Amino acid sequence: MAVMNYAAHAADTNKPFVHTDILAARNALLKYDLSEQAALLVKMPLSEAIAILHEVPLRHVQTLLDLLDEMDEEVCMRHLANGLGLICSEAEPAGHYLKNSVFSHVRERIGWIVGLALLGIVSGLIISHYEDTLSQLVLLAIYMPVIAAAGGNTGSQAATLVVRALAMEEIHCRDWLKVLWKEFRVAMVVAAVLATVIVGRVLLFSDSTVLPVGMQLADIALAIGIAIALQVVLSTTVGGVLPMIARACKLDPAVLVSPVLASVVDITGMVIYFTTVNSVLGLA
Repeated sequence: MAVMNYAAHAADTNKPFVHTDILAARNALLKYDLSEQAALLVKMPLSEAIAILHEVPLRHVQTLLDLLDEMDEEVCMRHLANGLGLICSEAEPAGHYLKNSVFSHVRERIGWIVGLALLGIVSGLIISHYEDTLSQLVLLAIYMPVIAAAGGNTGSQAATLVVRALAMEEIHCRDWLKVLWKEFRVAMVVAAVLATVIVGRVLLFSDSTVLPVGMQLADIALAIGIAIALQVVLSTTVGGVLPMIARACKLDPAVLVSPVLASVVDITGMVIYFTTVNSVLGLA
């Protein structure tokens, strides 16, 4: 067979496929029907199979992987999928999303959800620690949800874009420093715009008559603006790098990133908010 001949030649000469050989092997592979293509993938060396599948449309690759799963070639299917960056965790259920049982999905997700829910208690402890700050200035409580929402939204945007880029192989784990630098620059611009909006909101729509003696509304607005800017920068950069950390650890970014990011944002958001406000306003 032409495909096996190309693979055998590469193995005999101990040389990797050159691009022309890959394209030739791909064209030969696609001449067979789906079942024969799947059988050939099982027989040929893994590295050559991955190289060929890289040149095949993603929809066709997914069809072949599903067929391998139906042929009870799950080990081969997982090796190929991992090599192509389509499956990032051994805990991820194999097969079609709708065909997998409810229990398999629960087993995949429940550990992270329960663990991070318990971690969420930390946010409550942080808020209780700063009860004196809130009692001195009730206005701060109004903007606590804004801090959490801003961090969650910007972090989720960054994480979603990076997960997609990883799946499409536009970036790899070794590019983490480039991703970090890019997301940091994006975060700086977003943080500046959002902080300006929030400062304007505080100045225009807050009642200065209820403030403690000696407290200026402009100082409060500045403190909240700085806090939200710091939170956005941190959340965006963490959201950009977290999927790459998950991929490097052989974990599934789609399952891991959102709940972990939410917990990180909640905890860091409260710490940043109260620390910044106390520092800028000189509260106890």
